[in-house]
Amino acid sequence: MELGRKIGARLRGGEVFAICGPLGSGKTHLIKGIAAGAGAPDSEGVTSPTFVLVNQYAGRFDLYHLDAYRLESIADFERLGFDDFCYPESVVLIEWADKIEPALRGLDPIRIDLAHAAERKRVIHLQNLPAYLKVL
Repeated sequence: MELGRKIGARLRGGEVFAICGPLGSGKTHLIKGIAAGAGAPDSEGVTSPTFVLVNQYAGRFDLYHLDAYRLESIADFERLGFDDFCYPESVVLIEWADKIEPALRGLDPIRIDLAHAAERKRVIHLQNLPAYLKVL
């Protein structure tokens, strides 16, 4: 959650995150940290929107937490109103983004890949970080 807090504290708004990794790799936990760092008052209440598909949290920005796990097509993703979530005062965090990757082309999302290294250890790869996040 520490990395998530650091990311959240440095956000400027307008970012889209593509967060990928297998079940239990820490995607929701990372997002909980990002929400805390971005000033969401109830970051402990951050949960995966697997069944509702989208959760919104208030903080310094409007935080949209999407879960593509149950989506069956890019059209399903687009019907969520994804374009409406992307504006300068928002941050969009997409779990299972690899399932809808074609829909993100042209947006240049920040990509975070998580993997299991051991029971309580994770390997995290960060790609396409803007300069203000490279100091992490």
